[in-house]
Amino acid sequence: VLLGSGLTVLSQPLMYVKVLVQVGYEPLPPTLGRNIFGRQVYQLPGLFSYAKHIVKVDGRAGLFKGLAPRLCSSAIGTVVHSKVLQCSGGPGASVTTLGTGPLSGRLFPPDSSFPLQPGASKKEPVSSLEQVLKETSREMVARSAATLITHPFHVITLRCMVQFIGRETKYSGTLSAFTTIYREEGILGFFAGLIPRLLGDILSLWLCNMLAYLINTYALENGVGSAPGSGGQGVLLLLLQVSTMTEMKSYSQAVTGFFASMLTYPFVLVSNLMAVNNCGLAGGLLPYAPTYSSWLDCWSQLHREGNMSRGNSLFFRKVPAGKRYVWD
Repeated sequence: VLLGSGLTVLSQPLMYVKVLVQVGYEPLPPTLGRNIFGRQVYQLPGLFSYAKHIVKVDGRAGLFKGLAPRLCSSAIGTVVHSKVLQCSGGPGASVTTLGTGPLSGRLFPPDSSFPLQPGASKKEPVSSLEQVLKETSREMVARSAATLITHPFHVITLRCMVQFIGRETKYSGTLSAFTTIYREEGILGFFAGLIPRLLGDILSLWLCNMLAYLINTYALENGVGSAPGSGGQGVLLLLLQVSTMTEMKSYSQAVTGFFASMLTYPFVLVSNLMAVNNCGLAGGLLPYAPTYSSWLDCWSQLHREGNMSRGNSLFFRKVPAGKRYVWD
């Protein structure tokens, strides 16, 4: 919990800027710069320029708006996730997670989490696949439970951040925010944007774990099974190959996690937009966003506008041709 809280604090400015970009708020005009290929293009402000603007307006403390409810979400989510795993698989259940919160944290189950069944050998991937499916299903239930319980804190976090656009103070505290949402929107207001968030988490988890399993089983392990040589030299070569394969597995898990997060990013974007849409804040109304009737309506409009990846990158943000932005 302490480690997760520390990572949450460190990543707060990054998430703050990302959320404002996702909403479509551009406080600074584009400037003429160079892309990664050295060509001159008009670029929107990147992470550091955006952060400097926030500091200029609200001071350094302004970069940490919405931190309190996000810390609550991180701590409660970690406890719920752990308890659900213990209930579903006993005290020995363990699945490794990297990062916490809505912007990071893809699941990379270690090899020790998928032991072979008695009598099975490493050349029989069926039993390993069964273990992967079982562990991923348990992890899906645990993550979904944690997301469901902590989503109200996630909604409050996003709205605290989006207040920067209209300089509102409507969501000034966590407890008062609960009262405000319940009074104006009822219970459903606490779960705005929940469905696309759950779908994105589940798809990302299965994509990451299944791709990692396929790569580790069929691309890496097959190479170790055919080690040439005999005697001491053959054993040494085999040990070197095993060590290399372990490193390659860790790299493959990171790559598959990144790939899965890229594919499911539209769900994150739609979820965050629905959480702040038509909530009484300037950032959830025109000209930043119309009133969406559902998350599918939001998805459809973003797709038509070509904005499905808005906020996915905070560097080298080229101004798309024909797009209009709202500047202060």
